[in-house]
Amino acid sequence: MKKTTFLIIGRHAVTEALKNPRRKVHRLFLTEDALKKLNKEHQESNFLKKVHIFYKSKKEIDNLCGKEDISHQNIVAEIEDLDVISLKEFVIKNQSKNLNILALEEVTDPRNIGSIVRSAVSFNLDGIIVKDRSFPNKSKLLFKSASGGMEHINIFRVSNINTTLRFLKTKGFWVSAFDVSAKKDFTENKWNGKNILVFGSEGYGLNKNTKNNSDFIFKIKINNRMESLNIANSVSIVCHYINKIISDKKN
Repeated sequence: MKKTTFLIIGRHAVTEALKNPRRKVHRLFLTEDALKKLNKEHQESNFLKKVHIFYKSKKEIDNLCGKEDISHQNIVAEIEDLDVISLKEFVIKNQSKNLNILALEEVTDPRNIGSIVRSAVSFNLDGIIVKDRSFPNKSKLLFKSASGGMEHINIFRVSNINTTLRFLKTKGFWVSAFDVSAKKDFTENKWNGKNILVFGSEGYGLNKNTKNNSDFIFKIKINNRMESLNIANSVSIVCHYINKIISDKKN
């Protein structure tokens, strides 16, 4: 069955999609200057060889992007969704490995999700679990904010976060939820074994069932001048710390 296509924008997002052998890119729309810059930055690459290229003016590219006020950097690509391994298959395939996977409960802001993807890739997380119904998988802003990160991490779209957490616990994962009301700071944990790191929605945090399905509830300790951190900042701090712990253990 033929897949539907959608548009992504921005130099990093489009370039990484073009370089990804698993990503089907149907058409590339860009200005002549943008193409020259692309060729100059990637002189040794041939990722443009099999792509249909259409030259457009800046105004025409503005029109392609519609009313969304996002900086497109004069480059737009029409792509298909990736074929992604299911979470169950991924867990079975990597059952002998210690994995660290994010789970996002009702996080819906494309900019936040894009930033989270960028951090997860930067700090070697093994995947991100999202609720399928609330995940804006075709959002230009998400791809732009992820800065190419969407090509480098598994996004596992599930119908129910809590059912998924219960399944993962049967496979040896520890579930750690992050909530401002927690008593224990996350740096007090040793972060051994397989871990699921659960973050709640931007406005309401984690729901009660999710907390009940968690083995631990942690907070990020901050001073009393601020009530909490933005979710993307919180995820970045946690991912950086856990990646450092794992790196230190290897060395």
